[in-house]
Amino acid sequence: MFEHPVLAGFYRRFGPAPFLPHGAPREEPFKVLAESIVAQQLSGKAAAAISARLWSRVEPHPEALLQVSPATLRQTGLSHAKAQALRDLAARSLEGLLDGLDSLEDEAVKERLLQVRGIGPWTVDMFLMFGLRRPDVWPVGDLGLRRAAKALFDVEALGLPAFGEPFRPYRSHLAWYLWRTLD
Repeated sequence: MFEHPVLAGFYRRFGPAPFLPHGAPREEPFKVLAESIVAQQLSGKAAAAISARLWSRVEPHPEALLQVSPATLRQTGLSHAKAQALRDLAARSLEGLLDGLDSLEDEAVKERLLQVRGIGPWTVDMFLMFGLRRPDVWPVGDLGLRRAAKALFDVEALGLPAFGEPFRPYRSHLAWYLWRTLD
């Protein structure tokens, strides 16, 4: 599948990464973004537990989330800031923020999503990768990616942009494989 020997080796070890061809089904953008907000600065396990509690109390739709009080959101384990960010995401979603994202270029998606309280570059990168399943996102701000690149290739954070260049247009795949090495 991959011509690059590093990607080919990772593919043999871990199987296919979850980035589907254009037009393949994707998860609901609101839910993916909400879970990305929940996951900020948390381990995957902690984020999954909080997301499970959140979705057990409210349907993963903007209308439903706005009907729940901030105090109820906090009871799921969310910080005040994350509860406010989810409410802002829900309100903006109802205003059309998420409409047509899959037809936009990456930079246009970033510009639109960075308007939401609590969404920064890391969250946008995660959404591009796991919400829109874009194959060429290189989230150099991700701590796990930095740790894996340092451990496997002795690449420091400042060198990550250049390190990723030879892997275009499959940098999302590379990131996903590097994360798998941390499991």
